[in-house]
Amino acid sequence: METTVSPADLEGTKAEMAAAMADRDEQVKKIWMLSREYGELAGAGGVKDVVYQLAEALARWNGRSIHVVLPLYGFIDAGEHGFEPLPDPFCSGRNLRLQIEMSQPDLFVLEEVRYYYITINKVHLYFVDSERYRQKTDVYTYSEMDENRVPWQRKATGHHDYFAMNLLLQKAALELMIVLGEKPDVIHCHDGHTAILPALIRENAGYKSYFRETGCLVTIHNAGYGYHQEVFDLPYAVSITGLPQHVIDNNQLDQKFDPLLVAGQYAVVNTVSENYARELQETESDRLTGGLGHELLQRNVILEGVTNGIEPDLFTAAAIAGDDRSMLFYPGNSEDSLAGKKRCKESLLELLGQRSSFPGVRCFGSIEKNARNPLFTFIGRLSEQKGVDILMEVLEVLLARNPHVQVLVLGTGGSDIDAGLMQLAEADGVRGRMCFLQGYSPEMANRVFAAGDFFVVPSRYEPCGLTDFIAQLFGNIPVVHHVGGLVKVIDGVTGLAYPGDTPDDLLEALERALVVYGDAELKRKIQLQAVQEIERNYTWARVMRKYLDLYKKARSSQLCI
Repeated sequence: METTVSPADLEGTKAEMAAAMADRDEQVKKIWMLSREYGELAGAGGVKDVVYQLAEALARWNGRSIHVVLPLYGFIDAGEHGFEPLPDPFCSGRNLRLQIEMSQPDLFVLEEVRYYYITINKVHLYFVDSERYRQKTDVYTYSEMDENRVPWQRKATGHHDYFAMNLLLQKAALELMIVLGEKPDVIHCHDGHTAILPALIRENAGYKSYFRETGCLVTIHNAGYGYHQEVFDLPYAVSITGLPQHVIDNNQLDQKFDPLLVAGQYAVVNTVSENYARELQETESDRLTGGLGHELLQRNVILEGVTNGIEPDLFTAAAIAGDDRSMLFYPGNSEDSLAGKKRCKESLLELLGQRSSFPGVRCFGSIEKNARNPLFTFIGRLSEQKGVDILMEVLEVLLARNPHVQVLVLGTGGSDIDAGLMQLAEADGVRGRMCFLQGYSPEMANRVFAAGDFFVVPSRYEPCGLTDFIAQLFGNIPVVHHVGGLVKVIDGVTGLAYPGDTPDDLLEALERALVVYGDAELKRKIQLQAVQEIERNYTWARVMRKYLDLYKKARSSQLCI
C-alpha cells in the first residue's frame, strides 16, 4: 500500500527534529577540550587534525563556548601565533601565574605555570607555559637536537617525564577553569595523555564539588602499546595524581596504572571509528592493546565508536597552487578532467628532479619526470604499526616487476626502517623511480597527496585513519588494509581494500591498482565516488552531531550519579 506524507506531517517531522536538536544543544553549551596536539600549532599525527577540526565545527554552531588547552612546547613561539599572556582576573595589571602540586613520594613539589590565550575562529585556545614544557623540542619524543645536546635523550624515544607532563596539563587546565569561574558542561579528554582528568574531578576533594555537574568524554585515538601513558611506579602515581590508593590499585593493566582503564570508571569512552571499537572488544585484535578493550568490557564499559570526520575545504590544491591556477582541480566535480592534478604531478616531479630543498625534509633517491607513469605514495610515521616493513618488502618486488612504476615515501620513524628506505631508494635497479623524503613538511605532504595516483595504507591496525580521506580529496586513490577505521574505504567503489596482512596480499592489491590505472574511466569513477562519500557521510558538520550525543550522554550520566 502506497503512503503519502502531507505538508502538515512534514512540518511536524521538521519541528520534532528541531526540538530534538535544541534539547541536545541546550544540555551542552560549554565544552572544554584537553589535548597534546592541535592543528598547525603542535602535531605528531592525526590527533592534531581531529581536535582542531572538531573544535572549530562545534564553535560554528548554535553559539557554543569551545575552549582548548594544550602545552606550550619549546618549539612554539606563542607571540608569533598571536597569543597573549592571560591576565590574572583577581590582580589588575598582573598576568596569571599558578602553583600546581606535582608531589613525589615523600617530597612536596609545586610547579609554576603561566597561560597564554587567543581566540581563533570562535575557539578559545590556551597554552600552559612551564619550564617542563619549554625544555621539549618535539611533542612526544626527543629530537635529534635533544640527542646532540644530551646523548641519553635518544631521538624518537619518549620523554622520560611523560607522566608528569600529562598530569601537569590536566591539573593546570582544571585550575584555570576554577580561576576563570568556568563550569563546563563537558570536558573532552583526548587520548591517554589526558584520560586521568575524569578521575581527578570525581575523587580529589579540591575538584569534586566544583565540577559536580560536569560530564567527561575520553576519546581513544590509539589504544596500541605505547599509547596508554601508563606508569609502573605506583607510589609515584599516588603522589603525583593525588588519587586514593584504591583507585590506583584497581586500575592496573599488566601491573601498571593505566589512564585509559581508569577513564572507563568515570567517563564515557569512545574510539575514533565504530569498527575499531568492535575490534577492541570483540576480536583478538585487542592483543595489540594489552587487552584493554576486553578488560573494559569485563567492567561493563562499552566503547562507543565515532568515525572521524574531515573538513574538505582544508584539503584542496589551492594550498599548493599559489598563483598558478593551472594546478587547481577538484575530484568531486564530475566535470573536472583533473588536468590540474596532472599539473601538480609534473610540478612535484620537476622539484624533485631539481633537488629543491624543503624545510624538515631530506631526499634520497630520484624520480624521472614522467607524469604518464603511475605514482604510488605513502605519507606517515615509519613504523611496524603502519606496516612500513611489509611495504618495503613489497615495493622491491613491485618495482622489479613493473619498470614504469614510480614510488614516493614521505615520513620518518625508527632508524632501521629509515635506513632500509634509503637503501631501497638508491639501489641500482630502482634508481630514477623512487624517492624517500625523510622528515615531514605540511607543504610537501600536500604536494605528495596532490601528485599521487595511489595512496598506500598498509597499517597492521588503524583506529580511524585520516590520510585515506585526505588522499581521496586530492584524487589519490587509497589502497588500504581493511582493518579498524579503514573499512570506510569501499573496495572498488571509493578505493581498493585487501583483507590479509601478508606481503602477498599487499602486492596483489597494488597490482590491482595498476589495472585501475590502465582504465581511465574506472579510475575517474572511483575518484568521484570517494569524494561524494565523504561529503555525504564524513564532514565534521555531520560527525559533530554524534559527538554532541556523546557529550549529552556524558553529562546526563554524571547528573544521575
